[in-house]
Amino acid sequence: MKDEAPTFEAINLLGLILEKTESEEEKELLFTAAEALRFIETTGQQYDFVDYRQDLKTEGPQMVIASFATRDEAEAWLKNHPKPPCRAAVLIADKYHTVYYRRDTNDRTMPSTPGIEFHLEEMMKDGRPPPPAATFDTREQARAWFYSLPERPSQAVIQLGGEPYLAAYHRNIDHLAFHPFSLVEGLKEWRKKMEQERTPEDPEPQS
Repeated sequence: MKDEAPTFEAINLLGLILEKTESEEEKELLFTAAEALRFIETTGQQYDFVDYRQDLKTEGPQMVIASFATRDEAEAWLKNHPKPPCRAAVLIADKYHTVYYRRDTNDRTMPSTPGIEFHLEEMMKDGRPPPPAATFDTREQARAWFYSLPERPSQAVIQLGGEPYLAAYHRNIDHLAFHPFSLVEGLKEWRKKMEQERTPEDPEPQS
């Protein structure tokens, strides 16, 4: 699997570096990195690791591990999951949420997160989205077009119902999400709220 998941070669390289490292703290960090790669090998997650590395090379938004149509579906999944992820992103109605799980207390939470808004903002030039690759009236039309492409990109800007959208393809779960660029407007309110919540410094006493 050298060409697909060179974890074995990476483990050997870490071992060579470990032999030349004198710092005990750095040795522990290198050992932890090697053990993480061994975990991938021994649990048979080489292909998942390959897909993860491939996603890192794309310009698409943050990777997610699951997608749900409703909050109730997501809550049921999290409640009944025998071994939920410690921390991972999921989509609920194409909106980003982060799963948090504490094994010692069995606490399971899933708050919404604004990561996609920042991604959309970075894509906007001069405050405007890139030109759309195609225009559609419905999501069904957009989905049919996207899945008909010879190679599905990680993302594509489209016009949907008269508004600019980002169509983001999550290859690991075969899900096409639609994110309106209008979500960026929410960042203005969020930043304004953060600014208002900042406690001003106490004025210096007058002498």
